Amino acid sequence: MSNSALFLHSSINLWIPLGVITSVLTNPIWVIKTRMLSTGSHAPGAYASFTSGAKQIYQVEGIPGFYRGLIPTLFGVSHGALQFMAYEQLKLFRLRSMNTMGSTESSHLGAERVLGNVDFFAISGLSKVFAGSVTYPYQVIRSRLQTYEAHLIYRGATDVFSQVWAQEGFAGFYKGLGPNLFRVLPSTWVTFLVYENTKVYLSRLAQNPWDTSY
Repeated sequence: MSNSALFLHSSINLWIPLGVITSVLTNPIWVIKTRMLSTGSHAPGAYASFTSGAKQIYQVEGIPGFYRGLIPTLFGVSHGALQFMAYEQLKLFRLRSMNTMGSTESSHLGAERVLGNVDFFAISGLSKVFAGSVTYPYQVIRSRLQTYEAHLIYRGATDVFSQVWAQEGFAGFYKGLGPNLFRVLPSTWVTFLVYENTKVYLSRLAQNPWDTSY
Protein backbone atom coordinates (compact mmCIF):
# COMPACT_ATOMS: atom_id res chain seq x y z
CA MET A 1 0.00 0.00 0.00
CA SER A 2 1.39 3.43 -1.00
CA ASN A 3 2.00 6.18 1.52
CA SER A 4 -0.93 8.18 0.13
CA ALA A 5 -3.28 5.20 0.30
CA LEU A 6 -2.12 4.36 3.84
CA PHE A 7 -2.59 7.97 4.92
CA LEU A 8 -6.06 8.09 3.41
CA HIS A 9 -7.10 4.78 4.99
CA SER A 10 -5.85 5.83 8.43
CA SER A 11 -7.45 9.26 8.15
CA ILE A 12 -10.86 7.86 7.19
CA ASN A 13 -10.77 5.46 10.15
CA LEU A 14 -10.09 8.45 12.40
CA TRP A 15 -12.41 11.01 10.79
CA ILE A 16 -15.58 8.94 10.79
CA PRO A 17 -15.90 8.34 14.57
CA LEU A 18 -14.65 11.85 15.36
CA GLY A 19 -17.05 13.29 12.81
CA VAL A 20 -19.99 11.44 14.34
CA ILE A 21 -19.11 12.65 17.84
CA THR A 22 -18.66 16.22 16.63
CA SER A 23 -21.98 16.14 14.76
CA VAL A 24 -23.86 14.93 17.83
CA LEU A 25 -22.26 17.55 20.09
CA THR A 26 -22.69 20.50 17.73
CA ASN A 27 -26.11 19.77 16.22
CA PRO A 28 -27.96 21.89 18.84
CA ILE A 29 -25.78 24.85 17.82
CA TRP A 30 -26.63 24.32 14.15
CA VAL A 31 -30.36 24.18 14.93
CA ILE A 32 -30.29 27.52 16.73
CA LYS A 33 -27.96 29.09 14.14
CA THR A 34 -30.13 27.98 11.21
CA ARG A 35 -33.26 29.39 12.80
CA MET A 36 -31.62 32.70 13.70
CA LEU A 37 -30.26 33.11 10.15
CA SER A 38 -33.50 32.14 8.43
CA THR A 39 -35.60 34.98 9.92
CA GLY A 40 -35.24 38.65 10.65
CA SER A 41 -34.64 39.75 14.21
CA HIS A 42 -38.08 41.39 14.38
CA ALA A 43 -40.02 38.50 12.86
CA PRO A 44 -42.66 36.88 15.09
CA GLY A 45 -41.12 34.10 17.16
CA ALA A 46 -37.55 35.01 16.22
CA TYR A 47 -34.93 34.21 18.84
CA ALA A 48 -33.52 37.32 20.53
CA SER A 49 -30.29 35.51 21.39
CA PHE A 50 -28.65 32.11 21.46
CA THR A 51 -29.73 31.45 25.05
CA SER A 52 -33.32 32.51 24.42
CA GLY A 53 -33.39 30.23 21.39
CA ALA A 54 -32.16 27.31 23.48
CA LYS A 55 -34.82 28.01 26.10
CA GLN A 56 -37.63 28.22 23.55
CA ILE A 57 -36.59 25.00 21.82
CA TYR A 58 -36.44 23.17 25.14
CA GLN A 59 -39.85 24.50 26.25
CA VAL A 60 -41.67 23.90 22.95
CA GLU A 61 -39.96 20.85 21.44
CA GLY A 62 -37.96 19.33 24.26
CA ILE A 63 -34.58 17.66 23.86
CA PRO A 64 -35.46 16.15 20.42
CA GLY A 65 -35.78 19.70 19.09
CA PHE A 66 -32.04 20.18 19.48
CA TYR A 67 -31.34 17.17 17.28
CA ARG A 68 -33.49 17.94 14.26
CA GLY A 69 -31.51 17.22 11.12
CA LEU A 70 -29.02 14.97 12.89
CA ILE A 71 -29.50 12.00 10.55
CA PRO A 72 -28.61 13.92 7.35
CA THR A 73 -25.79 15.60 9.26
CA LEU A 74 -24.27 12.18 9.95
CA PHE A 75 -24.18 11.56 6.21
CA GLY A 76 -22.09 14.71 5.96
CA VAL A 77 -19.31 13.03 7.92
CA SER A 78 -18.21 11.57 4.58
CA HIS A 79 -17.41 15.07 3.29
CA GLY A 80 -13.90 15.16 4.76
CA ALA A 81 -13.09 11.66 3.56
CA LEU A 82 -14.24 12.47 0.03
CA GLN A 83 -12.27 15.71 0.01
CA PHE A 84 -9.00 14.10 1.08
CA MET A 85 -9.52 11.16 -1.27
CA ALA A 86 -9.98 13.57 -4.18
CA TYR A 87 -7.07 15.71 -2.98
CA GLU A 88 -4.63 12.80 -2.84
CA GLN A 89 -5.78 11.40 -6.18
CA LEU A 90 -5.48 14.79 -7.88
CA LYS A 91 -1.98 15.18 -6.46
CA LEU A 92 -0.98 11.81 -7.90
CA PHE A 93 -2.59 12.66 -11.24
CA ARG A 94 -0.77 15.99 -11.40
CA LEU A 95 2.53 14.37 -10.45
CA ARG A 96 2.13 11.69 -13.12
CA SER A 97 1.33 14.30 -15.76
CA MET A 98 4.46 16.23 -14.80
CA ASN A 99 6.49 13.04 -14.99
CA THR A 100 5.08 12.37 -18.44
CA MET A 101 6.13 15.83 -19.57
CA GLY A 102 9.57 15.26 -18.07
CA SER A 103 9.35 18.26 -15.83
CA THR A 104 9.85 16.61 -12.45
CA GLU A 105 12.93 16.30 -10.33
CA SER A 106 14.54 12.98 -9.47
CA SER A 107 12.16 10.14 -8.73
CA HIS A 108 13.09 9.84 -5.05
CA LEU A 109 11.56 13.24 -4.28
CA GLY A 110 7.97 13.21 -3.08
CA ALA A 111 5.04 15.20 -4.39
CA GLU A 112 5.72 17.88 -1.79
CA ARG A 113 9.05 18.66 -3.47
CA VAL A 114 7.65 18.67 -7.00
CA LEU A 115 4.28 20.31 -6.81
CA GLY A 116 4.21 24.04 -6.20
CA ASN A 117 1.84 26.35 -4.36
CA VAL A 118 -0.17 26.98 -7.52
CA ASP A 119 -0.71 23.22 -7.85
CA PHE A 120 -1.80 22.87 -4.23
CA PHE A 121 -4.06 25.92 -4.61
CA ALA A 122 -5.84 24.43 -7.64
CA ILE A 123 -5.96 20.85 -6.34
CA SER A 124 -7.33 21.81 -2.91
CA GLY A 125 -9.99 23.96 -4.57
CA LEU A 126 -11.05 21.21 -6.98
CA SER A 127 -11.21 18.61 -4.20
CA LYS A 128 -13.35 20.93 -2.08
CA VAL A 129 -15.73 21.62 -4.97
CA PHE A 130 -16.02 17.88 -5.64
CA ALA A 131 -16.71 16.93 -2.02
CA GLY A 132 -19.01 19.90 -1.51
CA SER A 133 -21.05 19.11 -4.63
CA VAL A 134 -21.44 15.43 -3.76
CA THR A 135 -22.51 16.00 -0.17
CA TYR A 136 -24.36 19.32 -0.46
CA PRO A 137 -27.88 17.81 -0.64
CA TYR A 138 -27.57 16.71 2.99
CA GLN A 139 -27.08 20.35 3.99
CA VAL A 140 -30.28 21.33 2.23
CA ILE A 141 -32.21 18.54 3.95
CA ARG A 142 -30.66 19.38 7.31
CA SER A 143 -31.48 23.07 6.97
CA ARG A 144 -35.10 22.35 6.05
CA LEU A 145 -35.44 20.11 9.12
CA GLN A 146 -33.95 22.75 11.41
CA THR A 147 -36.18 25.69 10.51
CA TYR A 148 -38.77 27.05 12.97
CA GLU A 149 -41.84 25.22 11.66
CA ALA A 150 -40.05 22.13 10.35
CA HIS A 151 -41.76 19.82 12.83
CA LEU A 152 -45.12 20.95 11.42
CA ILE A 153 -44.13 20.67 7.74
CA TYR A 154 -41.90 17.60 7.55
CA ARG A 155 -42.17 14.16 9.10
CA GLY A 156 -38.47 13.45 8.75
CA ALA A 157 -35.50 13.45 6.39
CA THR A 158 -37.18 11.17 3.85
CA ASP A 159 -40.22 13.44 3.78
CA VAL A 160 -37.99 16.46 3.13
CA PHE A 161 -36.34 14.56 0.28
CA SER A 162 -39.69 13.64 -1.22
CA GLN A 163 -41.11 17.15 -0.98
CA VAL A 164 -38.01 18.86 -2.39
CA TRP A 165 -37.88 16.38 -5.27
CA ALA A 166 -41.58 16.76 -6.03
CA GLN A 167 -41.74 20.55 -5.76
CA GLU A 168 -38.28 21.71 -6.87
CA GLY A 169 -36.69 18.80 -8.68
CA PHE A 170 -33.00 17.95 -8.71
CA ALA A 171 -31.97 21.63 -8.60
CA GLY A 172 -33.71 22.00 -5.24
CA PHE A 173 -31.00 19.95 -3.57
CA TYR A 174 -28.34 22.43 -4.70
CA LYS A 175 -29.89 25.71 -3.64
CA GLY A 176 -27.21 27.92 -2.12
CA LEU A 177 -24.29 25.82 -3.38
CA GLY A 178 -22.54 28.80 -4.96
CA PRO A 179 -22.49 31.00 -1.85
CA ASN A 180 -21.48 27.99 0.22
CA LEU A 181 -18.45 27.31 -1.98
CA PHE A 182 -17.44 30.98 -1.88
CA ARG A 183 -17.60 30.75 1.90
CA VAL A 184 -15.48 27.62 2.33
CA LEU A 185 -12.93 27.86 -0.50
CA PRO A 186 -10.71 30.60 1.03
CA SER A 187 -10.24 28.65 4.26
CA THR A 188 -9.58 25.48 2.24
CA TRP A 189 -6.84 27.17 0.21
CA VAL A 190 -5.16 28.57 3.32
CA THR A 191 -5.41 25.27 5.21
CA PHE A 192 -3.85 23.13 2.48
CA LEU A 193 -1.16 25.63 1.52
CA VAL A 194 -0.07 25.91 5.15
CA TYR A 195 -0.29 22.12 5.55
CA GLU A 196 1.82 21.31 2.48
CA ASN A 197 4.44 23.98 3.10
CA THR A 198 4.74 22.99 6.74
CA LYS A 199 5.31 19.37 5.71
CA VAL A 200 8.09 20.41 3.32
CA TYR A 201 9.70 22.67 5.91
CA LEU A 202 9.64 20.02 8.66
CA SER A 203 10.98 17.37 6.28
CA ARG A 204 13.91 19.56 5.27
CA LEU A 205 14.50 20.59 8.87
CA ALA A 206 14.63 16.93 9.94
CA GLN A 207 17.16 16.14 7.21
CA ASN A 208 19.39 19.13 7.95
CA PRO A 209 18.50 20.85 11.24
CA TRP A 210 21.47 23.26 10.99
CA ASP A 211 20.52 24.69 7.62
CA THR A 212 18.68 27.99 8.12
CA SER A 213 18.45 28.93 4.45
CA TYR A 214 14.77 27.97 4.17
